[in-house]
Amino acid sequence: MRFIKTETNINFIDKKNIAFCLSIACIAISLLSLIIHRGPRLGIDFSGGTLIQIKFTSATRIADIKSGLKSVGLGKSSVQQFGERADNEFLIRTESAYGGGEGFTLDIKKALASSAGDQVEIRRVEMVGPQVGEDLKKKALFAMFYALLFITIYISGRFELKWVLSGVVAAALIGAVYIFSLFNVSIPFLIGAALLVTLVVFWFLELKYAMGAIVALIHDVVITVGLFSIFDKEFTLPIIAALLTIIGYSLNDTIIVFDRIRENSRKHHKKPLEFIINRSINETLSRTILTSLTTLVVVVTLFVLGGSIIHDFAFALIIGVLVGTYSSIYVASPILLAWQGRGKK
Repeated sequence: MRFIKTETNINFIDKKNIAFCLSIACIAISLLSLIIHRGPRLGIDFSGGTLIQIKFTSATRIADIKSGLKSVGLGKSSVQQFGERADNEFLIRTESAYGGGEGFTLDIKKALASSAGDQVEIRRVEMVGPQVGEDLKKKALFAMFYALLFITIYISGRFELKWVLSGVVAAALIGAVYIFSLFNVSIPFLIGAALLVTLVVFWFLELKYAMGAIVALIHDVVITVGLFSIFDKEFTLPIIAALLTIIGYSLNDTIIVFDRIRENSRKHHKKPLEFIINRSINETLSRTILTSLTTLVVVVTLFVLGGSIIHDFAFALIIGVLVGTYSSIYVASPILLAWQGRGKK
C-alpha cells in the first residue's frame, strides 16, 4: 500500500542541523531532569519495599488512610490516588518489605476501615526486598546494554561485512564491563562509560552504519526515560520491557532506511551522498508512516482504554514510536554524512 506519491522529494537532509539542535535540546532537558530528580522515580521492582493497592466503596481522604496506617506501624508510607478519582482506589508504598499473609492484610484492612469509616478491599500486595530490587536494577541495565551491543554486531555485519571486527569489539566491551562490575563499580556509570567508549571505537574503526544506529537508539532511550522523569512517572520492570520494544521498533525503521541507502549507493554511485540519503528516505516514507500510524493506533488504544496498570507502559510506547520514527530519519541517516566530511579532510 502506497499513499505517498513515488516522485515525492522532501529535502530531509537540508533540515538536519535544525533536527540535530532539537535532538540535543531534548536530550539536554532529559538529562537535566534526571540529574535534578537523581534519576527516574524507581518503582518497587527496583527500590524494594511493599506496595498495597486498596479500594474503598466511597470517597475517602488520604489523611484518613495515613491515620489508619500509623496505627499499624506504617506511618511513613506514601499514599496516592490510583486511576480515576471516582474509583476510590489508592496505592500505599513503604520502603520496607513487610511479611505478607492473611494476618498482615487483615490488620491493614481493619485499621483502614476504622480510620476511614468505610469498607475497604485489599486488591493486591507486592513485596520486594532491597537486595532483590538492586539485583533487578543491575540486570535491567545490562539487558539494555547487551541489546545495543548485539544490535551493532548485526548492523556492522549486514551493511559493512565486518562481522569479526564488530564481534571482537563487542566481546571486549562486554568482558570489560563484567570485570569492572565485580569490583562494585556503579553500574549506571559503568554502562554509560562503556557506551561512550563504544561510540569512540566505532568512529575510529569507521563502523558508520553501526554508529548511526546506536546513536539513534541511545537518543530514543534517553528521551523516553527523560520524559518519565519530567512527568514523575514510575520506572518499573514493564517499562524496561517497553524500552527494549522501542529499541527493536526503532532499529527496524533504521534498517529499512539503511538498506535503501545501500541499494541507492550502487545505483547512483556518481550522485552526492545527500541526494542518496534523501531519495532513500523518500522512497521508504510511505512504509514508515503506515507502520508508525498503525502501531500508534494500538498503543494509544492501550493508553486510553487499558486501565491504570498498563497506562505507563503504553505511554512509554507512544513516546518511543514517535521518537523512534523521527530518529530513523533525522538522526541515524544524517550521521552517515559525517564520514563524507571526514573523508574529504
